[in-house]
Amino acid sequence: ECRSQPRIHDYYPNPEAALGCPPQVFIAQYPQLYSGFSKLGCPVFYSKPGMLEIDGVECITTLEGILKFHWHVMQHDYKQRLLEFKRDNPSFKRFECVSILDLTNLTLSKLGSRTMDIIKKQANIDSLCFPETMNKMVIVNAPRFFSATWTIIKGFLDARTAAKIELFSSSSAAEKCLKELIDVDQIPVDYGGTAESTDDTMARMSPDKLFTQVLYIRSSDSKKYEIKADEEADVWIYTRSKIGANFQILDENKVELTPVMSCKMLDSHTDAPPTKVHLTATGKVIGPKVIKVKGSSTGSMFSSSETFLVVCTISKKN
Repeated sequence: ECRSQPRIHDYYPNPEAALGCPPQVFIAQYPQLYSGFSKLGCPVFYSKPGMLEIDGVECITTLEGILKFHWHVMQHDYKQRLLEFKRDNPSFKRFECVSILDLTNLTLSKLGSRTMDIIKKQANIDSLCFPETMNKMVIVNAPRFFSATWTIIKGFLDARTAAKIELFSSSSAAEKCLKELIDVDQIPVDYGGTAESTDDTMARMSPDKLFTQVLYIRSSDSKKYEIKADEEADVWIYTRSKIGANFQILDENKVELTPVMSCKMLDSHTDAPPTKVHLTATGKVIGPKVIKVKGSSTGSMFSSSETFLVVCTISKKN
């Protein structure tokens, strides 16, 4: 039974423990959020696979971690939203969800096996274990080539689930469908409504400014960040690199602000959690200043390019 193992772990109540990283870091790589309610009172979930940064995702978690987080969202986050809505609306009985799948920026190159694994296995969980919870799914901004892919994905869905899904390539047709399901003041402005944009909603999910950047290091690579006078920065590096790289933070005058730290995958198993290194473990970097997070490969000149994710959180000084 698909629920047996997750049930043993109470469906992973701690999202950070499930993923192996803060949820907001994962969502920065794979945008998804709840925003508003449908006319029937169903919470509306927006997912943006076209914006999925698969290299960044693989730096911070595993497929198992993603699926654990999906169980958390369905059994804890989603459930809590429904209970809160029922508390304010005692007659509410539609314990279902409306899902909006936005394929903006989806390209053929993004539909590789790694990305499809995530989409298919999440769809499989929803189809087998939660078919009764889907009120409607609307796929918007679908590129023309997606028709063949959609045929494959539908094969992993329960027939009842597949019948609840509509697909639109035209944004105007999609907007019309959304407005039939959801009041305009509950639809984000980027989907034709008047509610807060999905970007603003996701930004509010973290009290601080979160910046993530994938670095592809063969020799060296870097990323600059500006820290204002009333701010401080905390920096982590995530990777699955087996070659590794040395990282440090420099200011504009190339003064070293942190010691050099090695970042390399510690476990050789392919399904092992990625490695993470706290670059500012000795203390956050205090503004005002512009900093450069620099990584230099520890491999030879013949080594291949390796992937690292820089996560910089900039917050107000305490």
